[in-house]
Amino acid sequence: MHIPDGFIDGKTAAATALLSAAGVGLALRQVRRRLPPRRVPLLGLAAAFLFAAQMVNFPVAAGVSGHLIGGVLVAALLGPSAAVVVLTTVLIVQCFLFADGGVLALGANVFNMALVGAVGGCAIYHGVRRGWPGRRGQVAAVAFAGWCSTVLAATCCAGQLAWSGTVAWSAAFPALTGTHMIIGVGEGLISALVLLAVLRARPDLASEPGDAASPGRGGELVRYGLLAALGLALFVAPFACPWPDGLESVAARLGFEHRAAPPAIAAPAADYQAPGVSWAVGATALAGAAGTVIVFGLAGLLAWSLVPRPEEKARAGKP
Repeated sequence: MHIPDGFIDGKTAAATALLSAAGVGLALRQVRRRLPPRRVPLLGLAAAFLFAAQMVNFPVAAGVSGHLIGGVLVAALLGPSAAVVVLTTVLIVQCFLFADGGVLALGANVFNMALVGAVGGCAIYHGVRRGWPGRRGQVAAVAFAGWCSTVLAATCCAGQLAWSGTVAWSAAFPALTGTHMIIGVGEGLISALVLLAVLRARPDLASEPGDAASPGRGGELVRYGLLAALGLALFVAPFACPWPDGLESVAARLGFEHRAAPPAIAAPAADYQAPGVSWAVGATALAGAAGTVIVFGLAGLLAWSLVPRPEEKARAGKP
């Protein structure tokens, strides 16, 4: 659902950029205040996993593919503010290094996927959790909320296209939401399976972010998780479904795909192809592996710079 440059006009790009900047600023503040230091490395792991997973498009209908957004999954494990930070990091790297999503449309993409999708989906997740406690309720909640988050993001995208005069709301809304209702099934299923795996392997990580759960072998989990994300980028992403995603297919169907503009800034590895590599599979694998490491490092450094260490908190609490 990455909007390219040219699909939205200047006023829409400016409005969404301002809203996204405010939302990300609030998320950074909340992460600093509420994220336990023991969970800091998990931000890097979550970013690496989402980047690699978003490279793997899966078929959802004839000639249409979709991919995981993952905001609700991260929010269920680390909280909504952490999910906003993780998704924003991934979207920035995708935009500037791989030309996936427009530079001028970055605010819209952050607003749709990180703010509306992740935070709105997280609210639905907690609402379902209150009515359905236990592990089954947790898995069902993340599946349903993941589906809802995809539809919510698509609805916002339709509104932005209509506000820009790109396509009428009466055409954009049913086309985008209908397509993403199907894609959302994959989102919910993948989110539920990943959460279930976490619940079985490390149930303490699926507790509320503010809970005083045992720190456990967090570093070990991060190392193995990063290796798994690299494997996904290296061995699975090059063979992802090549069909256009939901937004691309709707743009072709409604006749506004020609409005997509060339990237405002030249990306070093556009279309996830490492430069200088003639083998297409290898070029995608190398680009994916590099991107996975980069988002892991950026999200991890950002988290370590934001979250005070326990001894710093103790010093700050002294009179």
